Amino acid sequence: MTTPTTSTTRTDVCIVGNGAIAKTTALGFAQAGHSVTLLAPPARPGAEAQASSASTASAAERPWDVRVYALNHTAHDLLASLKVWGALDLARVAAVDAMDVRGDGQDGGSLGFDAFGARVGTLAWIVEDHNLNGALDAALKFAHNVQRIEGRACELACSAEGAALRLEDGRRIECALLVGADGRESWVRGQCDIGVDYRMYHQRAIVTNFACDKPHHGVAHQWFTCADGIIALLPLPGNRVSLVWSAPETLADTLMDESLGELAIRLGEYADAKLGALRPLQPEAVAAVPLALVKPHAIVAPRVALVGDAAHAVHPLAGHGMNLGFGDVVDLLATVREREERRAIGDERVLARYARKRKEDVLMMQLATDGLERLFGANLEPVRVIRNIGLNLLDKMPAVKRRLMAHAMGKSSI
Repeated sequence: MTTPTTSTTRTDVCIVGNGAIAKTTALGFAQAGHSVTLLAPPARPGAEAQASSASTASAAERPWDVRVYALNHTAHDLLASLKVWGALDLARVAAVDAMDVRGDGQDGGSLGFDAFGARVGTLAWIVEDHNLNGALDAALKFAHNVQRIEGRACELACSAEGAALRLEDGRRIECALLVGADGRESWVRGQCDIGVDYRMYHQRAIVTNFACDKPHHGVAHQWFTCADGIIALLPLPGNRVSLVWSAPETLADTLMDESLGELAIRLGEYADAKLGALRPLQPEAVAAVPLALVKPHAIVAPRVALVGDAAHAVHPLAGHGMNLGFGDVVDLLATVREREERRAIGDERVLARYARKRKEDVLMMQLATDGLERLFGANLEPVRVIRNIGLNLLDKMPAVKRRLMAHAMGKSSI
């Protein structure tokens, strides 16, 4: 039987969460000179032994994560500034040099992007979840002003002096600024009585990895289909690709019941011409993630700021959900750094500036991803014809394409 404790931790910034966005926020504030407490949920039984086993395995022996991120230049530059990018296992990072987007039907439209047209070395980088979090964990070990606490918060109180968390075991954390980085179903957001608009897509993202017979040449392929949803094959190092198939729920159930060999055969309809036959990587692994649009009515509250999926969740068709989160971290750190000397880091006006900074970027991504999902989900022949014509037309407008690429890469212009 454990005895409740009433110890109190006082810190400049408390971050609730344990994902890559939470860890990056902790590093950013720590390197800016603030004391930081990272409140993470208790580890699952056996998780520590599993993590230890994975960390001792060589890069060649480690299975490929089914969860990968297409990180843009905003994410890259932030991680580089925090000395995290160089700590990644770069042999397991793939550069995206081009994108090939296809519409639906035999005469489907097409749209292409490439690094040369964007005047950059690469469009994005595909990074595994394990690789990213491993580098962040290593960096946090050297951050002397970051304290990691495991526990679950059960009460939040905010006042003019700051925010106070009470944990289930009786411990308290008092801070000048509380950052909610605790995901789509954010506890912090709920405690702040921030309303949320949901749109369930009735889709699940099926994620897994394959070897391909033909080299992918750093090209990310995406097919917008109507009946089958949205299929993306992202380049991994070597002749490997990562699948993100945003499938309608009924189809997703079928795909999850099939073997990965059967899934590879299904994908052949789209991928054979470009990538040749696909083969499941060993050991086989697959996951399914429910998809929804989550639009909180606010991303700040007194002494509280939300980042990552706690602040917004979008459809993965553009692959930028994680990049929006890194954009949150960049703007939150900049807003706090640029505040007047007399203002506390959790000052109401400081947080309001952060909210204004994020508004346009987040709104544009929400409108783009939700709008494309609606457009390509419409099973009407006139709509199908129009959207394919639109893809072909856009492909012939280099100035517009450069603007789209700049926004996707997190740059003001290219």
